[in-house]
Amino acid sequence: MFKSIKSDLPASIVVFFVALPLCLGIALASGAPLFSGLIAGIIGGIIVGSLSGSKIGVSGPAAGLAAIVLTAIGTLGGYENFLVAVVLGGIIQLIFGLLKAGIIGYYFPSSVIKGMLTGIGLIIILKQIPHFFGYDADPEGDFSFFQADGENTFSQILKTVHNISLGPTIIGVIGLGILLLWSNILSKKGRFFQLVQGPLVAVVAGIVYFFLTELNPTYGISASHLVSVPVPDNFNSFLGQFSFPNFSIITNPDVWIVAFTIALVASLETLLCVEATDKIDPNKNVTPTNRELLAQGIGNILSGLIGGLPITQVIVRSSANIQSGGRSKMSAIIHGFFLLISVILIPTLLNKIPLSVLAAILLIVGYKLAKPALFKQMYDLGWKQFIPFTVTVLGIIFIDLLYGIGLGLLVGIVVILIKSYQNSHFLHIEDKSNGKHKIKMTFAEEVTFFNKGAILKELDSLPIDTFLEIDVRKTRYLDNDIIEILDDFAFKAKERNIDIKLISERGIIENPDSFIEFFKLRKKVA
Repeated sequence: MFKSIKSDLPASIVVFFVALPLCLGIALASGAPLFSGLIAGIIGGIIVGSLSGSKIGVSGPAAGLAAIVLTAIGTLGGYENFLVAVVLGGIIQLIFGLLKAGIIGYYFPSSVIKGMLTGIGLIIILKQIPHFFGYDADPEGDFSFFQADGENTFSQILKTVHNISLGPTIIGVIGLGILLLWSNILSKKGRFFQLVQGPLVAVVAGIVYFFLTELNPTYGISASHLVSVPVPDNFNSFLGQFSFPNFSIITNPDVWIVAFTIALVASLETLLCVEATDKIDPNKNVTPTNRELLAQGIGNILSGLIGGLPITQVIVRSSANIQSGGRSKMSAIIHGFFLLISVILIPTLLNKIPLSVLAAILLIVGYKLAKPALFKQMYDLGWKQFIPFTVTVLGIIFIDLLYGIGLGLLVGIVVILIKSYQNSHFLHIEDKSNGKHKIKMTFAEEVTFFNKGAILKELDSLPIDTFLEIDVRKTRYLDNDIIEILDDFAFKAKERNIDIKLISERGIIENPDSFIEFFKLRKKVA
């Protein structure tokens, strides 16, 4: 792990600056204590990062769970009661991992995964525009289209036009300029510019700008446009920020319902993120998904025990890690230590960071995930790839992450069904033989009930006085539904003067009386 520390350390700094506002914003959007988001970020980095088999994935509190957490805290009657569900959810995730449920992650179509990455990139850009211009009415981490403040993604942007704050905008533009200059020009000029990351320089510039303009009413930055980390008065008040689960309500059925919901949604988000990060990983590492579920389960148990939010692997932080050159799990672990050390030692300094500078960092992350060239690439791959991709992107933007992926997956399944309908068999029509049309029907390697409609349609459309040759030599699996269709057709064929020749690896049968008996015997021989 330490071999790539030169790459991992700079990447961990970028991930830290991306994670910090998201940890706080997701906690705020969840109706939970602000410190709970930081706890989840720290455990996600240090504990889950250490246990995970992913080299570039970064875990922490997830925006996709914010609405569930907000509702659950009210349903269960308080945050301490909710923490019991987080602990139980982690235990259920451990069971998922032991049952090898991680294999589900391998069954998401590539078009949906690419749509997820692009949709997340676009939603990051859209959600950061208000923060970039100093209009921070909605907290960081609220990625849903319909926001907690009553606005939606686009109405918030329209309101921003009339509520631009000069100070945050100026330092936001300066920060964005530093990031672009660093990545496009200075990073190629020497080793120093590769070790010292542009985001760190942009954040330092933001803090300096705050101090220089602190008393200026026009160019200064108000507290509402700054990071807001809880600042304890002493060590005892720091410890007082931790919450602990109230296990006396463990027999409440609602607690178990919330726990299972958290486990299911967190596992699904994690598996999707694993698939997505592996896809954009330049080294093409493959993450063991069952081990990931075990790591996430342990992380959620620990997070719930000390007052943290539920944890998942998160695509925003993971993609920032990849884009910044992270090579091993050390970048995720170090970012967790940065969160821990900074909230203990320098919370006051963190609270001088303008949110507009952090928004500039996220705008770069979003753009790299949703480059315009990707839309053309997906379009060139054909409608079977482009439609699920587009539906996923639009679903994420106009609803939220999980709904968008669900819609894309549903469309992807429909596409599979259409192609399966088309590719169940191949017809070859020859000239008349002995006064009859000769039609050869060759079945595919696997023919399932999905192909039922297509085959039934072809058989019903055969004209009378036809010679039908059915070739199943390459067919390894023939669904019982299809066998029954063929058996029914054999009876009807006699009435329509249709002769049937069945060709299999066992030989040729003329006008079989029963397809069902033939395929039963075929299975026994096989």
